[in-house]
Amino acid sequence: MNDFEFSTCKTLICGIGSSTRVAELCNSLNANKIMLVTDQGLIDAGVIAPIVEHLRSHAIEVTLYSDVVADPPDHIVEAAAQVAKSEAINGVIGLGGGSSMDVAKLIAVLAGGETELKNCYGIEQIKGSRLPLILIPTTAGTGSEVTPISIVTTGETTKTGVISRQLLPDYAVLDANLTLKLPPHVTAATGIDAMVHAIEAYTSKLKKNFYSDLLAKHALILLSDNITKVIEDGSDLIARQNMLLGSSLAGQAFANAPVAAIHALAYPLGGHFHIPHGLSNALVLLPVLRVNNAVASTEYSELLDCLPNTGPHRGTEVERAETFIQKLDDLIDQVGIPRRLSKLNINEQDLPILAKDAMLQQRLLINNPVEITEARALEIYQSVF
Repeated sequence: MNDFEFSTCKTLICGIGSSTRVAELCNSLNANKIMLVTDQGLIDAGVIAPIVEHLRSHAIEVTLYSDVVADPPDHIVEAAAQVAKSEAINGVIGLGGGSSMDVAKLIAVLAGGETELKNCYGIEQIKGSRLPLILIPTTAGTGSEVTPISIVTTGETTKTGVISRQLLPDYAVLDANLTLKLPPHVTAATGIDAMVHAIEAYTSKLKKNFYSDLLAKHALILLSDNITKVIEDGSDLIARQNMLLGSSLAGQAFANAPVAAIHALAYPLGGHFHIPHGLSNALVLLPVLRVNNAVASTEYSELLDCLPNTGPHRGTEVERAETFIQKLDDLIDQVGIPRRLSKLNINEQDLPILAKDAMLQQRLLINNPVEITEARALEIYQSVF
């Protein structure tokens, strides 16, 4: 067993209906003037109003910030932080998908001190304290509620990470009731995203460890066993709660054993073409696994038993690894995720730009079992064009 460090949020609350405790949690943090960070889609879907009413009925002032967009640009984060400062908030709730939670994390830091966003990029660059922070996911995918990471779009297309323990929340709350209105195609893409987190954590080159392995394997069991259930029956609360927990376990795993080439190649797809992050990961998942299999067959063979209906599979390690990849291939077909970049308004002449931009994600690529050069990245994009 190798030496390792492991960090995660202070408290994880997992239970159907647990979001009704949010006022209690705010009070425990002495936060009575909070900013609730979300997106307009969740407001329109009627998800946010009950939470706001609940908070206000417990004498907690709420500033609602709903200008969050997918792949949030730096100016959105900075504008939100200015609103928070002007309202003198003393706590932040991030409620939504990964973008809302990522923005909420940074607001808690920027509104809680004199730190500027431009000085936060990189690893452990945040100075000073943050405001109390509660994160509540409405998708089972990003795991952002338990990671010390926020991803910001800087410039036109580049995604840049802020990685700091200061971004870990005081409370992460998992309530399947808040995921019931998630459309099947989003449920599918975010679910595959969470599975990617588990797989990449399990094969992470530099910081893979005993604890992250346990979490990654159990996450993959929960996610792979429930993803088709929630797509076929979106009202299945037990399956949805299992997906949320699986996503959080995967989030804790990759927060400590970082993701790698799948994410590195997915980011340019989001930056240039605004393809949702989960879908971007799904598009490049299989070709990256096939490249990695040259050295990661042991790990992929071990993960085969985490997939449902795998049977005994007593073949060689290489055969088991190939079966693992094929079963993921079948699952992506089963949940109806697009397979080709050409079907997503991407032209073949765009592929070299994507490959070049993927090379900017060296903080991720160094974790990959196999070296990914620009030429190999281009080959991967071409294989799914």
